[in-house]
Amino acid sequence: MLSGDIPPSQTIYIKNLNEKVKKEELKRSLYALFSQYGRILDVVALKTPKLRGQAWVVFTEITAASNAVRQMQNFPFYDKPMRIQYAKTKSDCIAKEDGSYDKKKKQEEKAERKRRAEEAQQSTMPNGVSAQNGGSTASFRHGNSSAQEAVAPNNILFIENLPHEATSMMLEMLFQQYPGFREVRMIEAKPGIAFVEFEDDQQSSMAMQTLQGFKITPQNPMTITFAKK
Repeated sequence: MLSGDIPPSQTIYIKNLNEKVKKEELKRSLYALFSQYGRILDVVALKTPKLRGQAWVVFTEITAASNAVRQMQNFPFYDKPMRIQYAKTKSDCIAKEDGSYDKKKKQEEKAERKRRAEEAQQSTMPNGVSAQNGGSTASFRHGNSSAQEAVAPNNILFIENLPHEATSMMLEMLFQQYPGFREVRMIEAKPGIAFVEFEDDQQSSMAMQTLQGFKITPQNPMTITFAKK
């Protein structure tokens, strides 16, 4: 195994990446792919000649990093199998960023707590409350759920709330891990939405349940429903 003599850490080192992929797209795709294993502090990818085709993903937990190393080893990423191991030291390319991690982590945790508090406040709001559009929120949610119930389970999923920079490659990497995956269809005229097709409705249901609310970016939890036919 590649990481046999390197002690586990929260940072993983990835090599054999496709060098033709732009740096920002590479970082977004790595974030989308690896955030299913745990919360990510940072993704580092440099385009200097010496560090081309390499990246580092920093998790908050060692267990998340371990799962990623084990399950994503040789995963075909932009047509090249990834080679993954634990980073040898924290200074593997990340030393220059290290001082900012604690500060960044605290800022993210503060934002996360604030977001959770707002979500909890909205979810506990009684139906009759009129303050801050409480009543209209409740009826809007009710309308959404009844509309979803009206759509019978089928093999095509409708994905909403995608970040505008999401690509079909990002979605393919997420959904192709589930049995029966066929294809992703994005609509250029309408960024933020996509259709994902499976072989049957049981397979699409499994993917929906697992990826419902999955965040391609911290601000964009995916909303997944069955497509209307």
